[in-house]
Amino acid sequence: MALRVIVVGAGIAGLCAAVALRQAGHTVTIFEKSQFATEIGAALAVSPNGALVLQSIGFDFARARACRRRSWEVVDGTTLSRIAIQVMEEDDNKSVGFWTVHRVDLHQELLRLAQDVDPDKDAGFPTPPPPVEIRLASPVVDVDPVAGSVRLSDGSVHAADLVIGADGLHSAIRASVIPHLKSPVVTGMSAFRFLLPTEAFASNPTLERFIERTNRGSILFADTVDTVNERHLIWYSCRGGEVQNFAGIHPTRPNTSNSDFKSDMIEEFVHFHPSVREAMNLAEDVKCWPLLIHEPLHTWCFHKVLLIGDAAHAMLPFGGQGANQAIEDAGALAALFKSITPAGIPARLALFEEVRRKRASRVQVLSSVRVGREAEVQEQLKEFMEPGMPVPNTFSSRLDHDSKYNVLEECVRKLASLGQSYIKV
Repeated sequence: MALRVIVVGAGIAGLCAAVALRQAGHTVTIFEKSQFATEIGAALAVSPNGALVLQSIGFDFARARACRRRSWEVVDGTTLSRIAIQVMEEDDNKSVGFWTVHRVDLHQELLRLAQDVDPDKDAGFPTPPPPVEIRLASPVVDVDPVAGSVRLSDGSVHAADLVIGADGLHSAIRASVIPHLKSPVVTGMSAFRFLLPTEAFASNPTLERFIERTNRGSILFADTVDTVNERHLIWYSCRGGEVQNFAGIHPTRPNTSNSDFKSDMIEEFVHFHPSVREAMNLAEDVKCWPLLIHEPLHTWCFHKVLLIGDAAHAMLPFGGQGANQAIEDAGALAALFKSITPAGIPARLALFEEVRRKRASRVQVLSSVRVGREAEVQEQLKEFMEPGMPVPNTFSSRLDHDSKYNVLEECVRKLASLGQSYIKV
């Protein structure tokens, strides 16, 4: 039986969940507060734990111009000497690997899957599920979790069997699940971000050598001079290698709201190697965002409302797992919510939390430190470890913990433990 599902938010979390639930046979409507259904910003990393879910819903990595990432290198930002390198394991399955992709390209491919009028003919449905309906300029101002309804700013009320809050860090839906939650934590860190066309480096031999390395993987330039504050630059390719993506993490500077971000960035990283500063000098449009995080939530659902993505587990970019955890949420929805009736929703929501909450909370805690500093959060991690699971305390063990997890297999295992079968999506 098809469920009626409302998704609040048309970002990566909401759109990915909508695609997954549509392919699980349900009728999905997205309410998006903005007047456009797109993503903004720069690029992001997709690791195998996210890639296998995307593959399961028919995501086309080539169409999204994703770049395969074969290594993750940490170098001294001042001398460029290598500190560590993690070579990514190759997989016979060409789609399940490490990728970097521009947010807009990822979002456009998810939009295609959401609104394709001829979805997978082999999904086993007598009548293909209808395309996801996306209602733009439709801000949700109130939620009734018991009734499963949302009220829009125009006063209209819309009901469903399930309401999914995928409306990000500053979620309006979260209060219906956890009424008295504190505001996001201000970390005291911010991120400069900019993109450059690869051709801009063509006449610079030093920077061209970095392009060769970023075409194989990601490079993190760490600050080894300031050992108190977190400061680093990460650099990788996207859009089929035609664009280079940069993110510079740094202590939040005072009065940056009216600043020249490029000048601020160059001043912040002035002690880095001249080659790194040379790349920064080429930047034409530098953005800056403060980094905020929520403490892990004790629950993600209440009656007919479920939180996913940043609304449930907002995290920092260290480790590159924010989008991947939202994609894992979608994978769990697809696996656990196929072929159920409205009466089965409460049990499946409880199972969803059992599969996802501790897992995402561990990744959330790890996200608060950059790679190589995992030992700093060991005590916090212990609260969310499963019995017998080793606590990730190194770059390598963190990478394994984050990227080698298969949420679809975990859902199969949980369902089997309850004597229920999993229907492949």
